[in-house]
Amino acid sequence: MIPQPLVELHGWGRASGTMSHLTQIDSVADAISALRKSDHRGVVPRGLGRSYGDAAQNAGGTALDLTKMNRILSLDASSEPATVTVQAGVSLDHLMRSLLPFGLWVPVLPGTRQVTVGGAIAADVHGKNHHIEGSFGNHVRALDLLMADGEVRTITPDGDTKTLFWATIGGMGLTGAILEATMALQRTETAYFLVDTDRTADIDDLMERMSQGDENYTYSVAWFDAVTKGRHMGRAVLTRGNKAAVPDLPVKLKRDPLKFVAPSLGTLPEIFPNRMINKATAKAFSTAWYFKAPKHRAGELQNITQFFHPLDMVAEWNRVYGPNGFLQYQFVVPFEEDEAFRRCLEMIVNSGHLSCLNVLKRFGPSNPSPLSFPIPGWTLTVDLPIEQGLDKFCDALDTEVVGAGGRVYLAKDSRLSAATFRKMYPRLDEFLEVRREVDPTGIFNSDLARRLQLNTPATGGAA
Repeated sequence: MIPQPLVELHGWGRASGTMSHLTQIDSVADAISALRKSDHRGVVPRGLGRSYGDAAQNAGGTALDLTKMNRILSLDASSEPATVTVQAGVSLDHLMRSLLPFGLWVPVLPGTRQVTVGGAIAADVHGKNHHIEGSFGNHVRALDLLMADGEVRTITPDGDTKTLFWATIGGMGLTGAILEATMALQRTETAYFLVDTDRTADIDDLMERMSQGDENYTYSVAWFDAVTKGRHMGRAVLTRGNKAAVPDLPVKLKRDPLKFVAPSLGTLPEIFPNRMINKATAKAFSTAWYFKAPKHRAGELQNITQFFHPLDMVAEWNRVYGPNGFLQYQFVVPFEEDEAFRRCLEMIVNSGHLSCLNVLKRFGPSNPSPLSFPIPGWTLTVDLPIEQGLDKFCDALDTEVVGAGGRVYLAKDSRLSAATFRKMYPRLDEFLEVRREVDPTGIFNSDLARRLQLNTPATGGAA
C-alpha cells in the first residue's frame, strides 16, 4: 500500500471535484492499514468512479481505491440459485464475461458495466427490470465489511446482522468498506434478447403503454424527448424485452449463443467546449433519435451492448459536456402522483436547461434498505449541463418531488441540501442509528456525508 499525494477526484459528472489522498488497496491487510492510519478526515471506499456526484471523494481525507481487489473467488453453479463470491473491486463487465460461458447472468444491471460490485451494492443500483427483480441488493447473500474498528465482519440479509446489512445496501460506503460479496445469479441460454420497440406520441401515450404492458416484459425502459414542447411533449422511444432462448436465434448465432458482444468505438477526446449541448444540437439530436426508431417493431434480436449498454461503446463519453461537466438528476415519485410527475416533466422541458440523454422507467416494490432509492413509482433521469441557474432550477424540482412523496438518487446527486434530503428519506434516522453504533467517530466519511450531515445525530446535534 503506497499512500498518494492529494489528487483531484470527481464523479462521472466531472463537477464538484475535491482533493483527496487516493490510496491503492491490494489486499484486506492494505485496507485495514489504511483505515488505522487515517486522520480526522477519515476514509471513503472508491471503485471505478461512476457515481455521478461526490459520494466517492473525501476532501482532505483518504479514498480507498479498491479496483485492484478484483478477483472472482468462487462459483457454485450447481446450487439453485447459483452463487458467486467476488472481491469488491470486480467490475460488472469482468463478472459478466466470466459468468456467461457457464450460462449464468447477473440479475440486475445498471446503465453501464463499468462499475464495481462494491459500488453497485453501496449505491444499490437498479436496472430496466426493477419492476420484476428489484435492485442489486435484493440478490446479495453475504458481505465481508471492514468496520471502523479495523475488524472484518461477515453480514447477511437475515439473522443478527440484518440491520447492518440493509444499512450497507445503499449506504454509500458509510457503514464500512465492502471487501467481498456473495450474490445469487440467474441462468440464461443465450446472451441475446428479444426486444419490442414502439414510438409514442407524447408523455400520456408513453405512461399508458408502460402501465398496461410492462408486466409482460422482464426489461422496460424509455428514452424520451425533453426538448420538444406542445402536444408532443414527452414523446418517446419505448424498448422492452425478455431473454432470448436458443430456438429464438438464427443458425449463425446458435453456434455460440453465449458470446459476449461488446464492440468499442474508441475514446472520446478531451476537445469539447462548454455549451456543446445547446438549443440547436439538443433539438437536432432529439428529433433524429426519435425518428430513427421504428414506429413499431416486435421481436428484434439484440445483444447485451445494444440493449443494455450502448454508451459503453464510447469510453469517456462524459467529455461531450465540456470542462464544466454535467448534473444527472434522477427522481422517483409514487405511481399515484402521476400529475406531479407530469409537472416535473413540464418544468424540465420549459426550463431552458437542455438534456438529450433522458430515461423513464417504472419501479416495483422497495427492499428493506433505509437509504435505497427505488420506491414503487415513476423514475425519470435527465443529464443537465452545468450552467448558470441550474442550482435554483433543481431546487424547484426538489420541492415538487418532496411534495409528491418522492426522492432523488444519491448515486447521481452532488447538490442536494441536508434539509431536503431528510424530507425525501423518511427512514434516515434508522440509518443514522446504525452508523452511530458501528462508526461513532465517523471514520468512514465523504464529501456527500458532510454535505448531507450524515455525521450528526438524528436530533441534529453535533456528533
